[in-house]
Amino acid sequence: MENIKVVFMGTPEFSVPVLEGLIENYQVVGVVTQPDRRVGRKQEISFSPVKKLALEHNILVLQPENIRNEYDDILKLEPDIIITCAYGQIIPKVLLDYPKYGCINVHASLLPKLRGGAPIHKAIINGYRKTGITIMYMDVAMDSGDIISQRETEILETDTMETLHDKLQLIGRELLLDTLPSILDGSAKRIKQNSDEVTFAYNIKRDEEYLDFSKTSEELFNQIRGLNPFPGSSCVIGNKEFKVYMSRIQKNDTSNYPSGKVLHIYKDGIGIATKDYELVLTDIKPMGKRRMLASNFINGIKKEDYIGKVAYGRKESE
Repeated sequence: MENIKVVFMGTPEFSVPVLEGLIENYQVVGVVTQPDRRVGRKQEISFSPVKKLALEHNILVLQPENIRNEYDDILKLEPDIIITCAYGQIIPKVLLDYPKYGCINVHASLLPKLRGGAPIHKAIINGYRKTGITIMYMDVAMDSGDIISQRETEILETDTMETLHDKLQLIGRELLLDTLPSILDGSAKRIKQNSDEVTFAYNIKRDEEYLDFSKTSEELFNQIRGLNPFPGSSCVIGNKEFKVYMSRIQKNDTSNYPSGKVLHIYKDGIGIATKDYELVLTDIKPMGKRRMLASNFINGIKKEDYIGKVAYGRKESE
């Protein structure tokens, strides 16, 4: 079975351990990833993490701008199975129907929960206590195919998008390698997704970065963790803009204060009134400066310049 021809589709860092596992155990004849992009002020060409790994192993790399119309080169590879993991484009039916063993997806949630492109972010933002990896047969609709296997992991209060991402990418590799033999010998289960339990995790929009202090402290605490480190949460205090990466909840009753009012400057952060308690911002990036612990920022400010100010999500001009 190790001689089957595998085509892998993926793009970001999350996909790399999965591809590494396939390279070590199977014949990967091609890798499909998103086109190269220009990044930074110098607009230098940047390869995706998956492309870098494929080139290191002398594997053919294909980068269709729109795979719905540019799939002939993939079919020419005559794949026995196509495996995707965070590729970033919808796979056309002609590709789904081609491989002998089907098209398999490694998805970072416990489907049918959190279909879509931001399941790790949204698992934390939505306050989930657990999430996991699903190996599934692909279908024409997004993340709607039959489930083959799942493996869950706990979401800790200390988890951020980054730490949960790192846990799930390793679980994805392990679960895929554990599941592939059953797919190839025909013994894999096919479990229909319960349509009544479907939720979605669409890609993060700019508006979702802004902190709305009329929400509860727990909602904001989860939002900040779920967007750390990318794209980061945002707020304005007075007229100063901040990115926010970590916080803690100070259980002081704030029912007599307007939401968003800066109540205290603690040793470790800036305490802001929410719907129920204080949220203390502890890891921040002031506009135009580097990311820092709020304790370091506080050492260079006058407390009276902040206490009593109102924090809100965005500047009025946006």
